Amino acid sequence: MALIYLDNAATSFPKPGVTVEAMARALTECGANPGRAGHKLSLRAGRLVEECREGIAAMLGEEDVSRVVFTQNATEALNMAIHGVLRTGDHVVSTLIEHNSVLRPLSELSRGGTITLTLVPPDGEGRIRAQDVERALTPRTRLVAMTHMSNVLGVAQDVAAMGEMCARRGVLLLLDCAQTAGHLPLTPARWGVSLLAMPGHKGLLGPHGTGALWVSPRVRLAPLKQGGTGSASESMFQPRMMPDSLESGTLNLPGIAGLCAGMRYALAHRAEALETAVALCDFMREELLGVPGVRVYTPAGAMLTSFNVEGIASQEVASALDEADIAVRGGLHCAPGVHRFLGTLQTGAVRVSPGLGNTMRDARALVDAVARIAGGA
Repeated sequence: MALIYLDNAATSFPKPGVTVEAMARALTECGANPGRAGHKLSLRAGRLVEECREGIAAMLGEEDVSRVVFTQNATEALNMAIHGVLRTGDHVVSTLIEHNSVLRPLSELSRGGTITLTLVPPDGEGRIRAQDVERALTPRTRLVAMTHMSNVLGVAQDVAAMGEMCARRGVLLLLDCAQTAGHLPLTPARWGVSLLAMPGHKGLLGPHGTGALWVSPRVRLAPLKQGGTGSASESMFQPRMMPDSLESGTLNLPGIAGLCAGMRYALAHRAEALETAVALCDFMREELLGVPGVRVYTPAGAMLTSFNVEGIASQEVASALDEADIAVRGGLHCAPGVHRFLGTLQTGAVRVSPGLGNTMRDARALVDAVARIAGGA
């Protein structure tokens, strides 16, 4: 039996052929250091980098391509935003449904006394309401940090309402788009978002080790790291111009090449991919709700499905599915607050996340396998 891959919320797989081909071309045809020399190979590499930067900016509706900064992943982008914007004495509002890539840097800053932190719980449907966040604001609040979509609940948040409130109150809004980049349209400037982080290896169908941070023209970040940028090399101080200020060191050229190609493919097939994921998840949700001993946590219309089998730890269910050649993820998904909310902190949850290449046959195989596991077979 061929492997059925249903873990796209962690990393999309398989990658389209264009992603792999673009990475190979970058290494064989323009493998020099971008922006570090004036010879043809370096210039060709630099053009490749800027082509991807322009593509990301266009996807976000941003005319100034310098506002797009390449990162290793969404985690680095979030850390870059958090550490770059916060100052001693600031107050931050975040939520209980965040990924640890948001919760951990904020919690460490809070524990060290640099900031104070308030975490807002979701409502009964897993939604973060702008009015609840607004009630948590104080005169010292500088930043609201939140996910666009929970990687466990699969619920998209009303970012426009949150952005309007933050703009009205003069508070910066950082948006984690780890689960939505490549799947849903992203218009940060229109929403009132100040900073937007995204990975390249999930919905954008790029390779591991890629990501980006969009920085509003209204925001100035202190760099997370300093070093060579290929610009202002006569100075011992970090340049202030974007994106150089935030892009020290050699960029991941083959990764960026793959991201550029994967992103084009993902955006060209975005409607189809979303329709496929929602249809398969709705089917699995309804079928799993009918399996005795199975509890489903995600609503209809989600791009992923999270569930548990009564009396069996989520990792054990995931392992049993792996034995059946079905790849899913069990555990806490780096989001402990969600599991406190669900009451599953001890067991975690099994997450199923289909991609563009999955079929109804895959969904049926998952349901049948879970039914056997729940039945003790």
